[in-house]
Amino acid sequence: MEKQAISSYDEAVEYIFNVPRFTKKNTMADTKAFLEKLGNPDLGLRIIHVAGTNGKGSVCAYMRSILETAGKRVAVFTSPHLVDVRERFVIDGEMISKEAFYEAFQVIYNLLNWEELEAGKGYHPTFFEYMFFIAMLVFKEAAPDYCILETGLGGRLDATNAVSKKELAVITRISLEHTEYLGDTITAIAGEKAGIMKENTPVVFADTDEQSTAVFLEMAKELSCYSFPVSKSDYTLLNFKNKTIDFSYISRYDYNVMVHLNTLAKYQVENCTLALRAIEVLDKDREISPLVLQEGVRKAFWPGRMEEVLPEIFVDGAHNADGVRAFLETVSEDGFEGKRSLMFSVVSDKDYAQMLRNIAESGLFDKVYLAHMGNYRATSLEEMKHNLPETYFGQVSLYESVREAFDAVRRDKQKEERVYIVGSLYLVGEIKEYVNHDKF
Repeated sequence: MEKQAISSYDEAVEYIFNVPRFTKKNTMADTKAFLEKLGNPDLGLRIIHVAGTNGKGSVCAYMRSILETAGKRVAVFTSPHLVDVRERFVIDGEMISKEAFYEAFQVIYNLLNWEELEAGKGYHPTFFEYMFFIAMLVFKEAAPDYCILETGLGGRLDATNAVSKKELAVITRISLEHTEYLGDTITAIAGEKAGIMKENTPVVFADTDEQSTAVFLEMAKELSCYSFPVSKSDYTLLNFKNKTIDFSYISRYDYNVMVHLNTLAKYQVENCTLALRAIEVLDKDREISPLVLQEGVRKAFWPGRMEEVLPEIFVDGAHNADGVRAFLETVSEDGFEGKRSLMFSVVSDKDYAQMLRNIAESGLFDKVYLAHMGNYRATSLEEMKHNLPETYFGQVSLYESVREAFDAVRRDKQKEERVYIVGSLYLVGEIKEYVNHDKF
């Protein structure tokens, strides 16, 4: 590998996206060593670390909005992005500039040992490590009050876990995903997610499964962490209609906070409750009032989660079996009385067979559009159709591209019909890009 002359933001982005082609899996020791080489930019940051299977990005969004409403400056690192890679790096509610991205890229690039790399040895960051290092450099420069980091995969061995100190760890709902990397049981996966917990650092976690809860409580005990489980007993659903949700959050301080969510996604109640509890734990001096909590939640927005991109056309980031189950629960209870259609595509390393079975068994959709994504990991149309019951075939149309399928959806859609687009965040990103480009 030879050092290149990379002279622009676009060239830097292209380089990073090509990284998986020539780098190998690195160890946590590698990541920590290079973070130290960068001057340990994480040390001056008050870090809130978020892991879990589903809901991580939403929890980050709710926490960010509440903290910003409270007058705090917040930096957030999330993944994946939907359209623009800079969506991963947000400071004070705005994506970082192309200039900031490029400058951080160059710092990292020039610190690599090119003599070793050209000899086929030495350390080179993976795609995600490169993104993480950029985040740390840019965030250090911005000096926010809080820094929220979302894990990419797992927790224990995730690049984000290379940071030395944390204010708080938050773990969302656990389900079976990435079993080839994290283990094939809830207990094993929970163990990997619990790896973000640090000694004497409080942890807030979703108490939704006995096996995962047992893992989190045991790890908290070993590390002397105060633990704060969040379950259905911590909120009361009050209203779910007209694309809004009202619920009551039960505070640790013996009062209730009435919360209004501008979303169709019922699963966001759990994510929002996790965020509220996290802020409550973080806010030791109780400076953040219930009114600020309410306003912060009301203003929060996380794209691609039951987002209405066109009138009665929703995209949702449900990309695994558990996510699809939560999506179907929302759809079944949303009160819509017209016809429903579904556009679906998925990558091949997900449990798409179970996802499709759940969709078919729900009986919620009059038409299904199966699309092949322009992604090397995409599941073939034949394989997707194969995993639907034959009785369903009359309702299914196949399309060689997302664009074709989306054009058909818009063409076929009737006035009193609602369309949902799910299966992959890559799919959501493609749809949002089309909508933005076409300027409907």
